[in-house]
Amino acid sequence: MKPRQQRMLAVGLTALGVLVTVGLTLRAFQENMMFFVEISDVVQGKVPDERNFRVGGLVVNGSVTRKPGQLEVEFTLTDHESELVVAYNGILPDLFREGQGIIAHGRMGDGDKFIADEVLAKHDENYMPPEVAESLAKHKAAKEAAIAAESGTAPSD
Repeated sequence: MKPRQQRMLAVGLTALGVLVTVGLTLRAFQENMMFFVEISDVVQGKVPDERNFRVGGLVVNGSVTRKPGQLEVEFTLTDHESELVVAYNGILPDLFREGQGIIAHGRMGDGDKFIADEVLAKHDENYMPPEVAESLAKHKAAKEAAIAAESGTAPSD
C-alpha cells in the first residue's frame, strides 16, 4: 500500500470513529433526557409518548391517601388551573407535605393517573424548582384574570 493510501485509510477510520462516538453520545442523551410538562398539558393529553417526564405543582390539601402499613400513596397535584392524581410506591421525602411544591418523575398510567418513579420536594421553605414556580405563576395569573373579568374589576398585580 502506498503512503498516500495509508494516510487516506487512517483519516477515513478516524472520521468513522468520531461519527460512531458522536452518534452513541447523542443516543445516550436522548434516552436520558427528561422533559418537564405542565399539569394542564398533561390533563389535555399533551405528554411525550413512551417516555418518562416530570410534572410539578402544589400538593392539594387533603388529597394524600395512604393504605396503612404500605408504601403506596396517592396525592393530587395542582398548577392552580388543573389537577392531576399521582400514584407513588416508595418512601416520600421528609419535606413532602400538603401545600408543598414538588416534582414527580414518571409516566402516565392507566386512565388519568400519573405513576411516579421518584418524588422530589423542595429542600427549604424559600426554594421552589424554577419550572414549577413559572407554571404556578402563569396559571395563577390566568385564573385571577378570569375571576376579574367575571366580576368586572381589574386584576391585581
